[in-house]
Amino acid sequence: MIGRLNHVAIAVPDLAAAAASYKDTLGATVSAPEPIPAHGVTVVFVTLPNTKIELVHPLGEKSPIAGFLEKNPAGGIHHICYEVADILAARDQLKAKGMRVLGDGEPRIGAHGKPILFLHPKDMQGALVEIEQA
Repeated sequence: MIGRLNHVAIAVPDLAAAAASYKDTLGATVSAPEPIPAHGVTVVFVTLPNTKIELVHPLGEKSPIAGFLEKNPAGGIHHICYEVADILAARDQLKAKGMRVLGDGEPRIGAHGKPILFLHPKDMQGALVEIEQA
């Protein structure tokens, strides 16, 4: 069921500074900031040869990232994302094995324009896991 690692998301308190660090210090290819109001975030993607880093910053007062940054003011790893071939089949298999899908259990469109779901961290060794249809 699980496919390749799509990205590692890092919540950052200063998106411009974080993007500059990857671009200017590490020499990475960095996208322009992309606001995603439906998820309450602004993202920047750092493209690596084998995966991506998603820099995530709060957008709006109800952003889920704002709460994360309150607890972790310097930022930190927020979630990891794995690809799946069929998100509905993956969801159903995971739920049948006792995994909790966050929200209403229905896929939403993520930053890449593809369906996504999040799995409860308590079911994934403390890590918030996103699955994305490839």
